[in-house]
Amino acid sequence: MRATLHQARSFDRPVCLLLINQLTINIGFYMLMPYLAGHLSQNLGLAAWLVGLVLGVRNLSQQGMFLVGGSLADRLGYKPMILTGLVLRTVGFALLGLAGSLPVLLLASALTGLAGALFNPAVRAYLALEAGERKTEAFAVFNVFYQLGILIGPLVGLLLGGIAFRVTCLTAAAVFAVLTLAQARALPARRGARAQAGQTLLSDWGRVLRDRAFLLFSLAMIGSYVLNFQIYLGLPIQVQQVTSGRLGITLLFAVSALLAIVGQVHITAWAKSRWSPGQAMTRGLALMGASFVPMAVTATAAPPATSWQSAALALAPVLLTTALLSLATMIVYPFEMATVASLGGESMIGTYYGLYNSVTGVGIAAGNLLTGAALDLGRRIGLPSLPWWTLAALGAACALAVHALSRTGRLSPAEPPRRPEKAMTSTG
Repeated sequence: MRATLHQARSFDRPVCLLLINQLTINIGFYMLMPYLAGHLSQNLGLAAWLVGLVLGVRNLSQQGMFLVGGSLADRLGYKPMILTGLVLRTVGFALLGLAGSLPVLLLASALTGLAGALFNPAVRAYLALEAGERKTEAFAVFNVFYQLGILIGPLVGLLLGGIAFRVTCLTAAAVFAVLTLAQARALPARRGARAQAGQTLLSDWGRVLRDRAFLLFSLAMIGSYVLNFQIYLGLPIQVQQVTSGRLGITLLFAVSALLAIVGQVHITAWAKSRWSPGQAMTRGLALMGASFVPMAVTATAAPPATSWQSAALALAPVLLTTALLSLATMIVYPFEMATVASLGGESMIGTYYGLYNSVTGVGIAAGNLLTGAALDLGRRIGLPSLPWWTLAALGAACALAVHALSRTGRLSPAEPPRRPEKAMTSTG
């Protein structure tokens, strides 16, 4: 962690503020969202399909508006979009705590999703431009703060949930309100380079949709998000089957977050000194796929645990897969984010991040359906290793696709890098 703090302090003040911004966003988000489904079903008595509807509206409003949010950030500036998103998240979380009817819950859910669509592309575009040629290092540190928020948030939510879920919601809203005021005061305004380009949103979207290299890269990277999401889907299901408890699931998230917090900066520095961005992403994706081999090999030898010794033995391959998957993500993520920024050039980073998030978000949804179907099919036909071998093959396919793109030179920057102070205009 000392190396991470040293790396963070080496950046200018805006980057440091954006790191604190993302840490606080994740603390506020994850202190509430992991427990929302239980609140809706148990405290409010909603049917399962209504719970799914409320949660689905949040995801749909976020994924569907990412492109709009990114394009507006390029045109109106990154700070206004960040602040607008924080305000909407404040209102949305407060409504989730106070709502007693389905329409208000749906409105609150839509606002929280729209908030993410506004500030997520803006934060990443701002970070990429401010970091200049140090994009990879900046996103490595960014991921540490991101994971730290994921680790702290649920613990805070667990403590507050012992009082009342309404307290959790209002506390999360207060966190976002304080963050909004702090960022409004301290974060320097940065105007996107697209503000004076004289082009319409539709022309910008047409340009990014015609960028074949970017679209191919986005499609190739979908598999990495499907694989990484198994920490939330396939792996917890496996833990529940073999232990019937929550401790193993907690360990999954703890292992993933702690590895990123401790190792991200060192892993990125090591990879950058030895590999090109294309090589790093290719090898990271290959490791993502290989991380599911322990699950595939031991799937048929995982009976339900009857003692703590058998539980530890049953959890071993799951935790090994989690550790390898986390390591692979640490290798891929900084180079992936820097590549998207390079492909977008300085004028359309927000737009590119917006479409990238939408494409991968749709891919996650489709991948989750197929993963769930593979899990069910594997149990039904007596082949429990089927989903894990499928995921391993998906990682290999993604690695080959990115390797092919990298070898053709299609992942090279769209524009030559410039110094951040020349690429942006400060407005105070």
